[in-house]
Amino acid sequence: MPDPVAPAAIQRVLDAAARKGVTLQIQVFETTTHTAEDAARALGAELGQIVKSLVFVAPADDGGLDPILCLVSGPNRVDLARLAAVTGHADVRRATAREAGELSGFTIGGIAPIGHLRPMRVIMDPDLGRFPTVWAAAGTSNAVFPVTPVTLRTLANATVAPLTESPAADTARPGA
Repeated sequence: MPDPVAPAAIQRVLDAAARKGVTLQIQVFETTTHTAEDAARALGAELGQIVKSLVFVAPADDGGLDPILCLVSGPNRVDLARLAAVTGHADVRRATAREAGELSGFTIGGIAPIGHLRPMRVIMDPDLGRFPTVWAAAGTSNAVFPVTPVTLRTLANATVAPLTESPAADTARPGA
């Protein structure tokens, strides 16, 4: 459980879950859980149990950006062509660090699947469903929470859809 006075980012995550009737058990580490590998190591979990929250953007009708949050299993990489097909946005791209922060309210390495500053469309990697429990960032680069994939889907109002590269894909391609 976080300290009684949780940082504002963690509190937003707790509040977002509470609005859906879910109480999260947030774990805060002394060391960073910035990358999926860092988180898996700190937790003693499989890399596949780590939820990467990745922000992508597509041009909006008003000239701004439509944010798309992808919840991806740790070892997987987003395939931009698959994401474009799922979202219907042919020109979807990875958000810059600045865009991701402005759209979500979190910094990269601590982007939570919930509690964003503005609504986001959320697409969830079906591979996360292979595990009874997955671990997601809780708003900072050293805080995470355990959750079942079903609860994660509900909390994030996510659509489960294939959005990652096939295992034989070239890992040098951009995406995630």
